[in-house]
Amino acid sequence: MVSGATGQLALGVAGPVVTIVITNPAKRNAMTGDMWRALPPLLDGLRDDPSVKVVVLTGAGGTFCAGADIAEAAALARDGDESIAVRAERALADFPKPTIAAIEGYCVGGGCQLAVACDLRFAAADARFGSTPAKLGIVYPPSTTRRLAALVGPARAKLLLFGAELIDAPAALRIGLIDGIGEDAGAVARTLAQRSQLTIHAAKAVVDGRKPPAQDEKELAEGVAAFTAKRAPDFGWAG
Repeated sequence: MVSGATGQLALGVAGPVVTIVITNPAKRNAMTGDMWRALPPLLDGLRDDPSVKVVVLTGAGGTFCAGADIAEAAALARDGDESIAVRAERALADFPKPTIAAIEGYCVGGGCQLAVACDLRFAAADARFGSTPAKLGIVYPPSTTRRLAALVGPARAKLLLFGAELIDAPAALRIGLIDGIGEDAGAVARTLAQRSQLTIHAAKAVVDGRKPPAQDEKELAEGVAAFTAKRAPDFGWAG
C-alpha cells in the first residue's frame, strides 16, 4: 500500500494477479500528487517480480477515478509532458506485462488517461467516461492526446476532447474506448496468467512498437508437448 495525505494506492494479490486499487473516496478517487508520484515506482517493483504476471487497475467503492485532484490541475497543466501525471501514465503504458482497467462509475480526465494507458478496459454498465480538459482550459499533453487518438481514432478523440461531455458504457464500447461491458476483469486476468508470458510479452511489444523477446525453445517445447498430451501447459518463461 502506498499512502498519501488524502489518498492511496492499495495492492491486492491473488496468485499471479496483482490489483492496484485507486483509493480516495472523499474525492471520487481523484489522483493526488503523492498518488501520481507513487505509481511509477510501484509498477517498477511489479515489473521486476517474476511471480506477477498480470496487473489490474481499479478504483475503490464503485468509482474508477474522477481524474486529477482539481487543486493540483494548474501545476499538472504547466508541466505538460513532464508532469507527474504523464510520467505515471507513461509508466503504465510502458509496463511490459498485461494490464487491465476494471472500471466502475466515473472514469474521467486523468482517470480516463490511466484507463487508456492499460492494454484492456472492461467496464460495468454504470460506467461513465470523459476527457474533460476543455471544461477547465487545460491543454492536454501531446502524448496523452496521441494515445487516446490511437485507441479510438482521430475524429472520435477530437469529439471527446472538444465536447468534454461524459459518455456511457455502450457509447464507449461502440467507439473502441473499452473492450467489453460486464466482463469479469479478474477472470480475464487469471486466463492471461495461464498463457505463455513469452507470447504475451512479444505480442505487446510488437503492437506497442518495441523490440520483442526472442523465441525460447523450452517455452515452445512445453507448449507443443502439452498440446500433444492434451494437458494444461506449465510455461516457465519469466522474462
